[in-house]
Amino acid sequence: MAPVVDRLKTEYESVVDFRIINVDSDPEGAELADGFGLQFVPSFIFLGRDGSQQDLLVGEVSEDQMRATLDALKQ
Repeated sequence: MAPVVDRLKTEYESVVDFRIINVDSDPEGAELADGFGLQFVPSFIFLGRDGSQQDLLVGEVSEDQMRATLDALKQ
């Protein structure tokens, strides 16, 4: 998933703030995962400007699916 995220991060850098958090090695990451009820890696949480959860993708997803989710949230 890293190559997909890296490409999209570059493409959407003026619109989206990407945060990559390792829930296995980062105690704060594990706390965030618990707070959102995440059980699988990778999980992609999409938050609005107000911090509310707008969407969630779980598992390995295609670049097209990730791009579609990002585009829907831009509108």
